Amino acid sequence: MRQLWNLLLLMLERIGIIVTVAFLMTRVRYFRTVIHQRDVTDRQRLPVMIMFGLFGILGTYTGLVVSTNSLGLSSWAMGLDENEAIANSRVIGIVIAGLIGGWKIGFGAGLIAGIHRYMLGGFTAFSCSISGILAGLLAGLVHKRLQKSRRYVPPVVALIVGGLAEALQMGLILLISRPFDQAYQLVAEIGLPMIVANGIGTAIFVLVISSVFHEEEKMGAIQAQKALRLAEMTIGHLRQGLSTKTAEATCNILLKEVQASAVAITNQQVILAHVGVASDHHQPNQQIQTEGTQHVLHEGKLLIADKDAINCHYQDCPLDQAVIAPLKRKSETVGTLKFYFQNEKDISTVTIEFIKGLSSLLSQQLEIADADRYFQLMKEAEIKALQAQVSPHFLFNALNTIVSLVRIDPDKARKLLISLSRYFRKNLESSTHPMTTLSQEFEHVNAYLSIEKERFIEKMEVFYEVEDEKVMGHKIPTMTLQPLVENALKHGMKGLTMKGTITISVQKQGPGVLVTVKDNGKGIRKERMNELLHKPISSETGTGIGLYNVNRRLEMMFGKGSMLDIRSSEGKGTAVRFYLSSESKGGRNDVQ
Repeated sequence: MRQLWNLLLLMLERIGIIVTVAFLMTRVRYFRTVIHQRDVTDRQRLPVMIMFGLFGILGTYTGLVVSTNSLGLSSWAMGLDENEAIANSRVIGIVIAGLIGGWKIGFGAGLIAGIHRYMLGGFTAFSCSISGILAGLLAGLVHKRLQKSRRYVPPVVALIVGGLAEALQMGLILLISRPFDQAYQLVAEIGLPMIVANGIGTAIFVLVISSVFHEEEKMGAIQAQKALRLAEMTIGHLRQGLSTKTAEATCNILLKEVQASAVAITNQQVILAHVGVASDHHQPNQQIQTEGTQHVLHEGKLLIADKDAINCHYQDCPLDQAVIAPLKRKSETVGTLKFYFQNEKDISTVTIEFIKGLSSLLSQQLEIADADRYFQLMKEAEIKALQAQVSPHFLFNALNTIVSLVRIDPDKARKLLISLSRYFRKNLESSTHPMTTLSQEFEHVNAYLSIEKERFIEKMEVFYEVEDEKVMGHKIPTMTLQPLVENALKHGMKGLTMKGTITISVQKQGPGVLVTVKDNGKGIRKERMNELLHKPISSETGTGIGLYNVNRRLEMMFGKGSMLDIRSSEGKGTAVRFYLSSESKGGRNDVQ
């Protein structure tokens, strides 16, 4: 019993060496990259097999040589006699290979370590070499089961698989190795310590790997937060589009937050901005110099470029390494984001993922900038289309009135022509000047009414109520009042027996003004009033776009708080009013 305990302690001591080497391996970037992946690629398969096969060989060499004659222990044997075997930790590397990479990696590592063990000799050489291969296959099967539900190998599973793999080796020694008495004596002596020690060693190895995963995930979470913060910091710039100005501002922000030598942004032809090292010869508006940049623009994929791929023509250029990521608008690569580093060691897996995520976020900002620009263009086009609407009935009636006056009152006809020309001049100006003042809008209304009054000489009267002349300089969308007055005249006064009145009032209210167009006409039916502002409603005397037109423009230019407020009672008249704040998109709808 004491011999078993001593062997277990010695085995755990040797496993300490294996685990130390495992920890050092996790500091190697290639190894970290492999274990961080869910699947080992075809290109990585052979190097990983060799790496873990060598790990298994190290486990063999650090084992303890056991003589079945004397049951004595020795270490670091380079060959074995016929009566000798090795109490070793070879199975740890093989099992880890299978758990990480699957049965192919496990089989390959087991084959390499197994051939080496067979070459050392001893009466257990064949059974131990076969058991190494089977251990890799066993671990590979467990990997397949875990792959469906888990990303990591639980330490308890590693403990069990490591112990089972060693138990399998003990069983094969009893089954294959001869003489049987010698094989039985060996298994009785080293079986339990090896099963326990290798199970524990495999579990510790997995814990070391798990710590790498958690470290990578923690770093990834930090980098993701950093990328989101940087995206938020740069959104105000890139939402304006990709230009020299926005690119320079973005590069300055990124350089302060990322441990890089320089940061650059290009479009498809030129460098838009380069901030940091080598900015003396990598300057804005220069043609793209980097071959790697051309490659990314063409392929649309992230590239890690060395000095040859950077290929700067400046003789003493200090730029040595770069990560070049595409900036995309939909599926088109419209530019690149470049981070330059002094050394290849500065470019870790986490750094690459961070840059990849950041370029994706910045690309989305560019798409949003495009969407904003298209929306603004559509909005401006809609506003101009709405402003361009002119009632054909008004033009027809105005020309008829002027024609009838040409012979009987030429002076009045001339005045009406002047008013008509002023009216249309204002219409034309509205297509290029979306805003005007209340004073100019009143002039437009007067030009319109001077024509309409001739048709309704004794049937209508217009009053202006201006609380303070200072408010007449307040900004208002062009062609806002005239359609409201026209609506009151044509619809409110229609069929009215008494004299109609239209009152246009402007009142100072808070930071803005309240504008009201009121008539004493027949009013609006309740069911019709609910439809007026939501869609054009055609009628016998108009196109039905008047109130809808004005309401849409007020909403688009000043916000929902400036939309029309209609109050009407049948037989008592109608009041249409709206509030104009001193700031666009800042209107209110709480007027009483």
